[in-house]
Amino acid sequence: MVSSMEFLRLANWLMNQVLVKSCYGIARKIKNHGFHWGDLSSKPLQQSSSFPNIIKCDLEGRGSQTLACDFHKVLLRTHSFFPYFMLVAFEGGSIFRAFLLLCSCPILWILNYEMKLRVMIFISFCGLKVKDMENTSRAVLPKFYLENLNLEAYEVVASVGSRVIFTTMPRVMVEGFLKEYLNADAVIATELHTAGCYFTGLLSKSGLLVKHSALMDYFGDTKPDLGIGNTSLHDQLFISLCKEAYVVMNEGKVIPRNKYPKSLIFHDGRLAFLPTPLATLFMFMWLPIGFVMALYRIFLGVFLCFKFTMALGVWSGINLNFKDNNQQKSKSNEGVLYVCTHRTLLDPIFLSSCLGRPLTAVTYSLSKVSEFIAPIRTIRLTRDRKQDGDTMKRLLSEGDLVVFPEGTTCREPYLLRFSSLFAELADEIVPVAMKAQVSMFYGTTASGLKVLDPIYFFMNPRPRYDIEILEKVPKELTCAGGRSSHEVANYIQKQLGYALGFECTNLTRRDKYMMLAGNEGVVQEKKGRIFC
Repeated sequence: MVSSMEFLRLANWLMNQVLVKSCYGIARKIKNHGFHWGDLSSKPLQQSSSFPNIIKCDLEGRGSQTLACDFHKVLLRTHSFFPYFMLVAFEGGSIFRAFLLLCSCPILWILNYEMKLRVMIFISFCGLKVKDMENTSRAVLPKFYLENLNLEAYEVVASVGSRVIFTTMPRVMVEGFLKEYLNADAVIATELHTAGCYFTGLLSKSGLLVKHSALMDYFGDTKPDLGIGNTSLHDQLFISLCKEAYVVMNEGKVIPRNKYPKSLIFHDGRLAFLPTPLATLFMFMWLPIGFVMALYRIFLGVFLCFKFTMALGVWSGINLNFKDNNQQKSKSNEGVLYVCTHRTLLDPIFLSSCLGRPLTAVTYSLSKVSEFIAPIRTIRLTRDRKQDGDTMKRLLSEGDLVVFPEGTTCREPYLLRFSSLFAELADEIVPVAMKAQVSMFYGTTASGLKVLDPIYFFMNPRPRYDIEILEKVPKELTCAGGRSSHEVANYIQKQLGYALGFECTNLTRRDKYMMLAGNEGVVQEKKGRIFC
Protein backbone atom coordinates (compact mmCIF):
# COMPACT_ATOMS: atom_id res chain seq x y z
CA MET A 1 0.00 0.00 0.00
CA VAL A 2 0.98 3.64 -0.25
CA SER A 3 3.46 4.70 2.39
CA SER A 4 2.67 7.33 5.02
CA MET A 5 5.33 9.63 3.54
CA GLU A 6 3.49 9.65 0.20
CA PHE A 7 0.25 10.64 1.96
CA LEU A 8 2.05 13.40 3.85
CA ARG A 9 3.56 14.72 0.62
CA LEU A 10 0.14 14.67 -1.02
CA ALA A 11 -1.46 16.51 1.93
CA ASN A 12 1.30 19.12 1.95
CA TRP A 13 0.96 19.67 -1.79
CA LEU A 14 -2.84 19.89 -1.53
CA MET A 15 -2.70 22.48 1.25
CA ASN A 16 -0.19 24.49 -0.76
CA GLN A 17 -2.55 24.51 -3.73
CA VAL A 18 -5.57 25.45 -1.64
CA LEU A 19 -4.02 28.10 0.59
CA VAL A 20 -1.44 29.67 -1.70
CA LYS A 21 -2.55 29.24 -5.30
CA SER A 22 -6.33 29.28 -4.98
CA CYS A 23 -7.17 32.21 -2.64
CA TYR A 24 -6.75 34.82 -5.35
CA GLY A 25 -8.91 32.74 -7.69
CA ILE A 26 -11.63 32.51 -5.02
CA ALA A 27 -11.79 36.26 -4.61
CA ARG A 28 -12.02 36.85 -8.36
CA LYS A 29 -14.75 34.21 -8.83
CA ILE A 30 -16.88 35.59 -6.01
CA LYS A 31 -16.44 39.14 -7.28
CA ASN A 32 -17.29 38.34 -10.89
CA HIS A 33 -19.80 35.49 -10.70
CA GLY A 34 -20.91 34.79 -7.16
CA PHE A 35 -21.19 31.23 -5.92
CA HIS A 36 -22.74 28.59 -8.15
CA TRP A 37 -22.37 24.86 -8.72
CA GLY A 38 -21.83 25.02 -12.43
CA ASP A 39 -18.88 23.54 -14.24
CA LEU A 40 -16.65 21.87 -11.66
CA SER A 41 -14.02 20.79 -14.11
CA SER A 42 -13.96 23.20 -17.02
CA LYS A 43 -10.70 24.74 -18.10
CA PRO A 44 -10.42 28.35 -17.01
CA LEU A 45 -8.58 29.77 -20.00
CA GLN A 46 -10.94 30.26 -22.96
CA GLN A 47 -10.62 32.47 -26.02
CA SER A 48 -12.22 33.00 -29.39
CA SER A 49 -10.75 30.45 -31.74
CA SER A 50 -8.97 31.09 -35.03
CA PHE A 51 -9.95 27.57 -36.13
CA PRO A 52 -13.24 26.97 -37.98
CA ASN A 53 -16.33 25.49 -36.36
CA ILE A 54 -16.68 21.72 -36.64
CA ILE A 55 -19.97 22.07 -38.52
CA LYS A 56 -17.92 23.36 -41.48
CA CYS A 57 -15.86 20.16 -41.67
CA ASP A 58 -16.36 18.25 -44.93
CA LEU A 59 -16.90 14.55 -44.22
CA GLU A 60 -16.23 13.27 -47.72
CA GLY A 61 -13.02 11.52 -48.69
CA ARG A 62 -11.55 11.10 -45.20
CA GLY A 63 -11.50 7.31 -45.09
CA SER A 64 -7.68 7.16 -45.20
CA GLN A 65 -7.00 10.03 -42.79
CA THR A 66 -5.82 9.95 -39.17
CA LEU A 67 -7.69 11.92 -36.50
CA ALA A 68 -6.47 13.30 -33.18
CA CYS A 69 -9.40 14.27 -30.98
CA ASP A 70 -10.10 15.42 -27.44
CA PHE A 71 -12.85 13.68 -25.46
CA HIS A 72 -14.05 16.16 -22.86
CA LYS A 73 -16.18 19.04 -24.22
CA VAL A 74 -15.60 17.72 -27.75
CA LEU A 75 -17.04 14.24 -28.10
CA LEU A 76 -18.79 14.66 -24.75
CA ARG A 77 -21.32 17.49 -24.60
CA THR A 78 -21.19 17.87 -20.83
CA HIS A 79 -18.78 20.53 -19.58
CA SER A 80 -17.93 18.79 -16.34
CA PHE A 81 -16.13 15.60 -15.41
CA PHE A 82 -17.99 15.50 -12.08
CA PRO A 83 -20.98 13.32 -13.12
CA TYR A 84 -18.71 10.56 -14.41
CA PHE A 85 -16.56 10.53 -11.29
CA MET A 86 -19.79 10.42 -9.26
CA LEU A 87 -20.86 7.36 -11.23
CA VAL A 88 -17.54 5.69 -10.40
CA ALA A 89 -17.86 6.67 -6.73
CA PHE A 90 -21.49 5.49 -6.40
CA GLU A 91 -21.58 2.43 -8.67
CA GLY A 92 -18.01 1.22 -8.29
CA GLY A 93 -17.53 2.34 -4.69
CA SER A 94 -20.38 3.00 -2.28
CA ILE A 95 -22.97 5.55 -1.31
CA PHE A 96 -20.58 6.88 1.36
CA ARG A 97 -17.85 7.51 -1.21
CA ALA A 98 -20.43 9.28 -3.40
CA PHE A 99 -21.51 11.47 -0.47
CA LEU A 100 -17.88 12.39 0.23
CA LEU A 101 -17.43 13.41 -3.41
CA LEU A 102 -20.57 15.55 -3.22
CA CYS A 103 -19.29 17.22 -0.05
CA SER A 104 -16.09 18.12 -1.89
CA CYS A 105 -17.96 20.36 -4.37
CA PRO A 106 -17.25 23.64 -2.52
CA ILE A 107 -13.55 22.71 -2.45
CA LEU A 108 -13.57 21.73 -6.11
CA TRP A 109 -15.10 25.07 -6.98
CA ILE A 110 -12.11 27.00 -5.63
CA LEU A 111 -9.39 24.80 -7.13
CA ASN A 112 -7.73 25.12 -10.50
CA TYR A 113 -8.34 22.64 -13.31
CA GLU A 114 -5.52 20.23 -12.51
CA MET A 115 -6.28 20.15 -8.79
CA LYS A 116 -9.97 19.52 -9.39
CA LEU A 117 -9.12 16.43 -11.37
CA ARG A 118 -6.59 15.21 -8.82
CA VAL A 119 -9.05 15.60 -5.94
CA MET A 120 -11.91 13.90 -7.81
CA ILE A 121 -9.60 11.06 -8.82
CA PHE A 122 -8.38 10.60 -5.25
CA ILE A 123 -11.89 10.53 -3.72
CA SER A 124 -13.35 8.30 -6.43
CA PHE A 125 -10.48 5.81 -6.72
CA CYS A 126 -8.61 5.59 -3.41
CA GLY A 127 -9.07 2.01 -2.17
CA LEU A 128 -11.31 1.05 -5.11
CA LYS A 129 -10.82 -2.46 -6.48
CA VAL A 130 -9.54 -2.63 -10.04
CA LYS A 131 -12.18 -5.28 -10.80
CA ASP A 132 -15.01 -3.02 -9.58
CA MET A 133 -13.77 -0.20 -11.80
CA GLU A 134 -13.57 -2.52 -14.80
CA ASN A 135 -17.20 -3.56 -14.21
CA THR A 136 -18.31 0.07 -13.92
CA SER A 137 -16.42 1.04 -17.06
CA ARG A 138 -17.93 -1.85 -19.00
CA ALA A 139 -21.52 -1.89 -17.72
CA VAL A 140 -22.39 1.58 -16.38
CA LEU A 141 -20.47 4.43 -18.03
CA PRO A 142 -21.20 3.67 -21.74
CA LYS A 143 -24.89 4.53 -21.33
CA PHE A 144 -24.12 8.00 -20.00
CA TYR A 145 -21.38 8.62 -22.56
CA LEU A 146 -23.73 7.71 -25.41
CA GLU A 147 -26.52 9.91 -24.07
CA ASN A 148 -24.12 12.88 -24.00
CA LEU A 149 -22.29 12.28 -27.26
CA ASN A 150 -21.95 15.31 -29.55
CA LEU A 151 -23.54 14.46 -32.90
CA GLU A 152 -21.38 16.78 -35.05
CA ALA A 153 -18.14 15.63 -33.43
CA TYR A 154 -19.13 11.98 -33.70
CA GLU A 155 -19.90 12.28 -37.42
CA VAL A 156 -16.41 13.64 -38.04
CA VAL A 157 -14.81 10.90 -35.93
CA ALA A 158 -16.80 8.22 -37.77
CA SER A 159 -15.73 9.56 -41.18
CA VAL A 160 -11.97 8.96 -40.76
CA GLY A 161 -10.00 5.75 -41.08
CA SER A 162 -7.83 5.99 -37.95
CA ARG A 163 -8.79 7.56 -34.60
CA VAL A 164 -6.53 8.50 -31.71
CA ILE A 165 -8.34 9.97 -28.70
CA PHE A 166 -6.55 12.12 -26.11
CA THR A 167 -8.04 12.99 -22.73
CA THR A 168 -7.00 14.02 -19.24
CA MET A 169 -9.61 11.64 -17.79
CA PRO A 170 -8.24 8.37 -16.35
CA ARG A 171 -7.75 5.76 -19.06
CA VAL A 172 -9.72 3.13 -17.11
CA MET A 173 -12.83 5.34 -17.32
CA VAL A 174 -12.85 5.86 -21.08
CA GLU A 175 -10.77 3.30 -22.95
CA GLY A 176 -13.37 0.53 -23.06
CA PHE A 177 -16.09 2.83 -24.37
CA LEU A 178 -13.89 4.56 -26.95
CA LYS A 179 -12.56 1.31 -28.39
CA GLU A 180 -15.82 -0.65 -28.34
CA TYR A 181 -18.28 2.05 -29.41
CA LEU A 182 -16.16 4.53 -31.39
CA ASN A 183 -13.56 2.09 -32.75
CA ALA A 184 -10.66 4.16 -31.45
CA ASP A 185 -7.29 2.80 -32.56
CA ALA A 186 -5.54 4.24 -29.51
CA VAL A 187 -6.57 6.03 -26.31
CA ILE A 188 -3.98 8.31 -24.73
CA ALA A 189 -5.13 9.27 -21.24
CA THR A 190 -4.08 9.82 -17.65
CA GLU A 191 -2.74 6.69 -15.96
CA LEU A 192 -3.54 5.86 -12.33
CA HIS A 193 -1.29 4.26 -9.73
CA THR A 194 -2.28 0.87 -8.35
CA ALA A 195 -1.09 -1.24 -5.42
CA GLY A 196 -1.93 -4.87 -5.98
CA CYS A 197 -5.57 -5.07 -7.07
CA TYR A 198 -6.50 -1.66 -5.64
CA PHE A 199 -6.22 1.92 -6.87
CA THR A 200 -4.33 4.27 -4.55
CA GLY A 201 -6.14 7.37 -5.79
CA LEU A 202 -2.87 8.85 -7.03
CA LEU A 203 -1.62 9.42 -10.55
CA SER A 204 1.18 7.38 -12.06
CA LYS A 205 4.65 8.87 -12.43
CA SER A 206 3.69 10.41 -15.77
CA GLY A 207 1.16 12.63 -13.96
CA LEU A 208 -1.85 14.32 -15.55
CA LEU A 209 -1.85 14.03 -19.33
CA VAL A 210 -0.68 17.10 -21.25
CA LYS A 211 -2.40 16.65 -24.59
CA HIS A 212 -0.14 18.57 -26.94
CA SER A 213 2.95 16.89 -25.48
CA ALA A 214 1.27 13.48 -25.66
CA LEU A 215 0.36 14.11 -29.30
CA MET A 216 3.98 14.92 -30.19
CA ASP A 217 5.20 11.85 -28.32
CA TYR A 218 2.69 9.58 -30.06
CA PHE A 219 3.00 10.85 -33.64
CA GLY A 220 6.64 12.02 -33.52
CA ASP A 221 7.57 14.01 -36.60
CA THR A 222 4.34 13.05 -38.41
CA LYS A 223 1.33 15.27 -38.13
CA PRO A 224 -2.19 13.79 -37.90
CA ASP A 225 -4.39 14.77 -40.83
CA LEU A 226 -7.24 16.12 -38.71
CA GLY A 227 -7.61 17.49 -35.19
CA ILE A 228 -10.69 18.35 -33.13
CA GLY A 229 -10.67 20.29 -29.87
CA ASN A 230 -12.62 22.87 -27.90
CA THR A 231 -12.03 26.61 -27.51
CA SER A 232 -9.66 26.36 -24.54
CA LEU A 233 -6.07 27.52 -24.99
CA HIS A 234 -4.81 24.04 -24.14
CA ASP A 235 -6.92 22.43 -26.87
CA GLN A 236 -6.04 25.04 -29.45
CA LEU A 237 -2.37 24.35 -28.83
CA PHE A 238 -3.20 20.65 -29.14
CA ILE A 239 -4.99 20.87 -32.50
CA SER A 240 -2.49 23.36 -33.91
CA LEU A 241 -0.13 20.39 -34.29
CA CYS A 242 -2.51 18.82 -36.86
CA LYS A 243 -2.61 19.50 -40.60
CA GLU A 244 -6.28 20.50 -40.44
CA ALA A 245 -8.15 21.52 -37.30
CA TYR A 246 -11.67 22.32 -36.13
CA VAL A 247 -13.19 23.32 -32.81
CA VAL A 248 -16.45 22.52 -31.08
CA MET A 249 -17.94 25.90 -30.22
CA ASN A 250 -20.90 24.75 -28.11
CA GLU A 251 -22.56 21.64 -26.71
CA GLY A 252 -24.03 20.73 -30.08
CA LYS A 253 -26.85 18.28 -30.75
CA VAL A 254 -27.48 15.09 -28.84
CA ILE A 255 -26.91 12.00 -30.92
CA PRO A 256 -30.29 10.23 -31.40
CA ARG A 257 -30.63 6.59 -30.39
CA ASN A 258 -31.02 5.40 -34.00
CA LYS A 259 -27.59 6.85 -34.78
CA TYR A 260 -25.73 5.28 -31.87
CA PRO A 261 -22.50 3.70 -33.14
CA LYS A 262 -23.63 0.50 -31.41
CA SER A 263 -27.03 -0.40 -29.97
CA LEU A 264 -27.28 0.10 -26.22
CA ILE A 265 -29.24 -2.95 -25.09
CA PHE A 266 -27.67 -3.87 -21.76
CA HIS A 267 -26.34 -1.68 -18.98
CA ASP A 268 -26.06 -1.95 -15.22
CA GLY A 269 -25.90 0.30 -12.17
CA ARG A 270 -28.56 1.83 -9.97
CA LEU A 271 -28.56 5.51 -11.00
CA ALA A 272 -31.05 6.36 -13.74
CA PHE A 273 -29.98 10.02 -14.12
CA LEU A 274 -26.77 11.89 -14.90
CA PRO A 275 -25.47 12.78 -11.39
CA THR A 276 -24.54 16.44 -11.75
CA PRO A 277 -23.79 18.19 -8.43
CA LEU A 278 -27.30 19.62 -8.11
CA ALA A 279 -29.03 16.39 -9.16
CA THR A 280 -26.87 14.41 -6.72
CA LEU A 281 -27.70 16.83 -3.91
CA PHE A 282 -31.42 16.35 -4.58
CA MET A 283 -30.91 12.57 -4.59
CA PHE A 284 -29.29 12.59 -1.14
CA MET A 285 -32.03 14.91 0.17
CA TRP A 286 -34.66 12.50 -1.16
CA LEU A 287 -33.02 9.30 0.11
CA PRO A 288 -34.46 9.35 3.69
CA ILE A 289 -37.95 10.13 2.35
CA GLY A 290 -37.57 7.62 -0.47
CA PHE A 291 -36.49 4.81 1.87
CA VAL A 292 -39.53 5.34 4.12
CA MET A 293 -41.73 5.53 1.02
CA ALA A 294 -40.27 2.25 -0.29
CA LEU A 295 -40.98 0.46 3.00
CA TYR A 296 -44.54 1.83 2.98
CA ARG A 297 -45.16 0.67 -0.60
CA ILE A 298 -43.73 -2.78 0.13
CA PHE A 299 -45.94 -3.00 3.25
CA LEU A 300 -49.00 -2.27 1.09
CA GLY A 301 -48.19 -5.12 -1.26
CA VAL A 302 -47.34 -7.67 1.41
CA PHE A 303 -50.02 -7.14 4.04
CA LEU A 304 -53.08 -5.58 2.35
CA CYS A 305 -55.59 -7.07 -0.07
CA PHE A 306 -55.45 -6.21 -3.78
CA LYS A 307 -58.23 -3.61 -3.61
CA PHE A 308 -56.56 -1.48 -0.93
CA THR A 309 -53.08 -2.07 -2.37
CA MET A 310 -54.02 -0.51 -5.71
CA ALA A 311 -55.73 2.52 -4.21
CA LEU A 312 -53.10 3.33 -1.59
CA GLY A 313 -50.26 2.55 -4.00
CA VAL A 314 -51.53 5.08 -6.53
CA TRP A 315 -52.02 7.59 -3.70
CA SER A 316 -48.37 7.15 -2.69
CA GLY A 317 -47.19 8.23 -6.14
CA ILE A 318 -47.09 4.99 -8.18
CA ASN A 319 -48.29 5.68 -11.72
CA LEU A 320 -50.06 2.53 -12.92
CA ASN A 321 -51.67 2.25 -16.35
CA PHE A 322 -53.60 -0.96 -17.01
CA LYS A 323 -55.43 -2.06 -20.16
CA ASP A 324 -57.11 -5.45 -20.69
CA ASN A 325 -57.82 -6.29 -24.33
CA ASN A 326 -58.58 -9.96 -23.71
CA GLN A 327 -62.31 -10.52 -23.54
CA GLN A 328 -62.17 -14.26 -24.18
CA LYS A 329 -62.77 -16.41 -21.14
CA SER A 330 -60.85 -19.62 -20.58
CA LYS A 331 -62.72 -22.73 -21.82
CA SER A 332 -60.42 -25.33 -20.30
CA ASN A 333 -60.23 -26.64 -16.76
CA GLU A 334 -56.59 -25.60 -16.51
CA GLY A 335 -55.34 -22.13 -15.70
CA VAL A 336 -54.39 -19.40 -18.15
CA LEU A 337 -50.73 -19.02 -19.12
CA TYR A 338 -49.73 -15.34 -19.04
CA VAL A 339 -46.60 -14.74 -21.14
CA CYS A 340 -45.02 -11.45 -20.08
CA THR A 341 -42.15 -9.21 -21.04
CA HIS A 342 -39.74 -8.85 -18.13
CA ARG A 343 -38.86 -5.41 -16.74
CA THR A 344 -38.39 -5.95 -12.98
CA LEU A 345 -39.00 -8.64 -10.34
CA LEU A 346 -42.23 -6.82 -9.51
CA ASP A 347 -43.87 -7.66 -12.85
CA PRO A 348 -46.05 -10.56 -11.62
CA ILE A 349 -47.07 -8.65 -8.49
CA PHE A 350 -48.33 -5.66 -10.48
CA LEU A 351 -50.12 -7.96 -12.91
CA SER A 352 -51.77 -9.85 -10.05
CA SER A 353 -52.84 -6.56 -8.43
CA CYS A 354 -54.32 -5.27 -11.69
CA LEU A 355 -56.26 -8.51 -12.29
CA GLY A 356 -57.40 -8.55 -8.68
CA ARG A 357 -56.64 -12.23 -8.13
CA PRO A 358 -53.64 -14.27 -7.00
CA LEU A 359 -51.28 -15.69 -9.62
CA THR A 360 -48.34 -18.06 -9.49
CA ALA A 361 -45.07 -16.84 -11.00
CA VAL A 362 -42.05 -18.88 -12.05
CA THR A 363 -38.66 -17.21 -12.29
CA TYR A 364 -34.92 -17.77 -12.19
CA SER A 365 -33.84 -14.43 -10.73
CA LEU A 366 -35.25 -14.33 -7.22
CA SER A 367 -33.50 -13.88 -3.89
CA LYS A 368 -34.69 -15.84 -0.87
CA VAL A 369 -35.78 -12.63 0.89
CA SER A 370 -37.85 -11.51 -2.12
CA GLU A 371 -39.34 -14.99 -2.30
CA PHE A 372 -40.28 -14.83 1.38
CA ILE A 373 -42.00 -11.41 1.31
CA ALA A 374 -43.66 -11.80 -2.11
CA PRO A 375 -47.45 -11.39 -1.79
CA ILE A 376 -48.00 -14.01 -4.52
CA ARG A 377 -46.80 -17.58 -4.89
CA THR A 378 -43.37 -17.79 -6.53
CA ILE A 379 -41.60 -20.91 -7.76
CA ARG A 380 -37.91 -20.97 -8.62
CA LEU A 381 -36.96 -22.90 -11.75
CA THR A 382 -33.89 -25.12 -12.08
CA ARG A 383 -32.87 -24.60 -15.75
CA ASP A 384 -33.44 -28.29 -16.39
CA ARG A 385 -35.86 -28.22 -19.32
CA LYS A 386 -37.74 -31.43 -18.52
CA GLN A 387 -37.99 -30.74 -14.80
CA ASP A 388 -39.08 -27.12 -15.35
CA GLY A 389 -41.67 -28.26 -17.92
CA ASP A 390 -43.17 -30.76 -15.48
CA THR A 391 -43.24 -28.11 -12.74
CA MET A 392 -45.09 -25.59 -14.91
CA LYS A 393 -47.60 -28.20 -16.13
CA ARG A 394 -48.41 -29.03 -12.53
CA LEU A 395 -48.80 -25.35 -11.63
CA LEU A 396 -51.09 -24.74 -14.63
CA SER A 397 -53.34 -27.56 -13.47
CA GLU A 398 -53.70 -25.70 -10.16
CA GLY A 399 -54.44 -22.21 -11.55
CA ASP A 400 -53.21 -19.26 -13.60
CA LEU A 401 -49.46 -19.04 -14.22
CA VAL A 402 -47.14 -16.16 -15.15
CA VAL A 403 -43.95 -16.88 -17.14
CA PHE A 404 -41.16 -14.67 -18.48
CA PRO A 405 -39.66 -16.39 -21.54
CA GLU A 406 -36.86 -13.83 -21.86
CA GLY A 407 -35.37 -15.34 -18.71
CA THR A 408 -34.09 -12.01 -17.41
CA THR A 409 -34.92 -8.32 -17.29
CA CYS A 410 -33.98 -5.73 -19.91
CA ARG A 411 -34.13 -1.98 -19.26
CA GLU A 412 -33.97 -0.67 -22.82
CA PRO A 413 -36.67 -0.89 -25.54
CA TYR A 414 -35.61 -4.33 -26.72
CA LEU A 415 -37.01 -7.83 -26.26
CA LEU A 416 -34.61 -10.73 -25.76
CA ARG A 417 -35.10 -14.08 -27.45
CA PHE A 418 -38.08 -16.02 -26.08
CA SER A 419 -37.57 -19.52 -24.74
CA SER A 420 -39.99 -21.86 -26.47
CA LEU A 421 -40.65 -24.08 -23.43
CA PHE A 422 -43.86 -22.29 -22.42
CA ALA A 423 -45.44 -22.89 -25.85
CA GLU A 424 -45.37 -26.67 -25.26
CA LEU A 425 -47.32 -26.43 -22.02
CA ALA A 426 -50.68 -24.82 -22.81
CA ASP A 427 -53.11 -23.81 -25.51
CA GLU A 428 -54.61 -20.95 -23.45
CA ILE A 429 -51.83 -18.36 -23.92
CA VAL A 430 -52.35 -14.68 -23.15
CA PRO A 431 -49.47 -12.25 -23.96
CA VAL A 432 -48.90 -9.37 -21.54
CA ALA A 433 -46.90 -6.26 -22.51
CA MET A 434 -45.20 -4.67 -19.50
CA LYS A 435 -43.09 -1.55 -19.32
CA ALA A 436 -41.51 0.08 -16.24
CA GLN A 437 -40.19 3.64 -16.07
CA VAL A 438 -38.09 5.23 -13.33
CA SER A 439 -36.49 8.63 -12.84
CA MET A 440 -33.92 8.13 -10.09
CA PHE A 441 -33.04 4.47 -9.42
CA TYR A 442 -33.16 1.29 -11.47
CA GLY A 443 -34.93 -1.61 -9.79
CA THR A 444 -32.78 -4.27 -11.50
CA THR A 445 -29.14 -5.31 -11.33
CA ALA A 446 -26.84 -7.87 -12.91
CA SER A 447 -23.93 -7.64 -10.48
CA GLY A 448 -25.45 -6.14 -7.33
CA LEU A 449 -27.74 -7.45 -4.60
CA LYS A 450 -31.06 -8.55 -6.11
CA VAL A 451 -32.69 -8.41 -2.69
CA LEU A 452 -32.51 -4.60 -2.94
CA ASP A 453 -34.26 -4.44 -6.32
CA PRO A 454 -37.79 -3.77 -4.96
CA ILE A 455 -36.45 -1.17 -2.51
CA TYR A 456 -34.61 0.75 -5.22
CA PHE A 457 -37.63 0.65 -7.52
CA PHE A 458 -40.02 1.89 -4.86
CA MET A 459 -37.59 4.62 -3.76
CA ASN A 460 -38.32 6.47 -7.01
CA PRO A 461 -40.58 9.48 -6.44
CA ARG A 462 -43.08 8.42 -9.11
CA PRO A 463 -42.33 4.96 -10.53
CA ARG A 464 -44.50 4.02 -13.47
CA TYR A 465 -45.83 0.70 -14.77
CA ASP A 466 -47.67 0.26 -18.07
CA ILE A 467 -49.44 -3.10 -18.39
CA GLU A 468 -51.43 -4.14 -21.46
CA ILE A 469 -53.00 -7.59 -21.73
CA LEU A 470 -53.26 -8.56 -25.40
CA GLU A 471 -55.85 -10.84 -26.94
CA LYS A 472 -55.46 -14.55 -26.35
CA VAL A 473 -53.33 -16.29 -28.97
CA PRO A 474 -55.65 -18.02 -31.50
CA LYS A 475 -55.60 -21.80 -31.18
CA GLU A 476 -54.45 -22.25 -34.78
CA LEU A 477 -51.27 -20.30 -33.90
CA THR A 478 -50.40 -22.53 -30.95
CA CYS A 479 -48.81 -25.98 -30.81
CA ALA A 480 -52.34 -27.44 -30.72
CA GLY A 481 -52.88 -25.89 -34.16
CA GLY A 482 -49.83 -27.58 -35.64
CA ARG A 483 -47.27 -24.83 -35.02
CA SER A 484 -43.85 -25.62 -33.60
CA SER A 485 -42.96 -24.23 -30.17
CA HIS A 486 -40.32 -21.96 -31.74
CA GLU A 487 -42.88 -20.50 -34.16
CA VAL A 488 -45.26 -19.79 -31.30
CA ALA A 489 -42.52 -18.14 -29.21
CA ASN A 490 -41.38 -15.96 -32.13
CA TYR A 491 -44.97 -14.96 -32.94
CA ILE A 492 -45.69 -13.86 -29.37
CA GLN A 493 -42.37 -11.99 -29.15
CA LYS A 494 -43.27 -10.02 -32.31
CA GLN A 495 -46.77 -9.25 -31.01
CA LEU A 496 -45.41 -7.94 -27.72
CA GLY A 497 -42.65 -5.98 -29.46
CA TYR A 498 -45.22 -4.31 -31.71
CA ALA A 499 -47.49 -3.44 -28.76
CA LEU A 500 -44.61 -1.86 -26.81
CA GLY A 501 -42.74 -0.34 -29.74
CA PHE A 502 -39.71 -2.45 -28.80
CA GLU A 503 -37.20 -4.10 -31.12
CA CYS A 504 -36.97 -7.90 -31.05
CA THR A 505 -33.50 -9.44 -30.75
CA ASN A 506 -31.91 -12.88 -30.65
CA LEU A 507 -29.87 -12.03 -27.57
CA THR A 508 -30.25 -14.21 -24.50
CA ARG A 509 -29.88 -14.04 -20.77
CA ARG A 510 -26.39 -15.48 -21.10
CA ASP A 511 -25.38 -12.62 -23.45
CA LYS A 512 -26.56 -10.09 -20.88
CA TYR A 513 -24.62 -11.52 -17.96
CA MET A 514 -21.48 -12.14 -19.99
CA MET A 515 -21.45 -8.46 -20.97
CA LEU A 516 -22.44 -6.90 -17.66
CA ALA A 517 -20.99 -9.26 -15.06
CA GLY A 518 -18.46 -11.35 -16.94
CA ASN A 519 -20.25 -14.62 -16.10
CA GLU A 520 -23.25 -16.63 -17.25
CA GLY A 521 -25.41 -15.43 -14.37
CA VAL A 522 -25.70 -18.84 -12.76
CA VAL A 523 -24.59 -19.37 -9.17
CA GLN A 524 -24.21 -22.81 -7.62
CA GLU A 525 -25.60 -23.09 -4.13
CA LYS A 526 -23.79 -25.18 -1.56
CA LYS A 527 -26.55 -27.76 -1.66
CA GLY A 528 -26.26 -28.08 -5.40
CA ARG A 529 -29.34 -26.13 -6.49
CA ILE A 530 -28.75 -23.75 -9.39
CA PHE A 531 -30.35 -20.33 -9.45
CA CYS A 532 -29.61 -16.73 -10.42
